[in-house]
Amino acid sequence: AIQLAESGGGSVQAGGSLRLTCTASGSTRCTVDYDTSWYRQAPGKDREFLSAIDKDDRTTYADFAQGRFLVSQDNALRTTFLQVNDLKPEDTAMYYCKWTGRRSLTGKCDSVSWGQGTQVTVSS
Repeated sequence: AIQLAESGGGSVQAGGSLRLTCTASGSTRCTVDYDTSWYRQAPGKDREFLSAIDKDDRTTYADFAQGRFLVSQDNALRTTFLQVNDLKPEDTAMYYCKWTGRRSLTGKCDSVSWGQGTQVTVSS
C-alpha cells in the first residue's frame, strides 16, 4: 500500500505563506492512473476539498481555493506540494493529503491513502 508523510504546517501571521509537502512511499499496482489531492478540516467542520493533481500535472481546485492555493508535484521524488499564499485566520485547519489509485495495467483500481495531517494556524 501507499503511505503518505506530510510536513510544512505551522503558525503564521495573516498575509504570510506556507508550502505544505506530502511524500508517498510504498508500492502499488495502480501505476497507470493516480492522483494526489489536498483537503482541510477545521474543528467542528466537515473535511473540505482544496485541490488535486494527477500524474500528468493536470490540476483541479475548489472554487474558493483558486488564486491563493497552488498544487504542484515532483513525480521523481513522489512528492506533492500545496502552496498557500496570503493566509487568513479562516484558513486555520488541519491540512491532509490523499493519494488515490485509479487504474492498473489490468483495469480499475480501488486504493486510497490519507496522510496524518499537518496543522496550519493563522493569527491576525
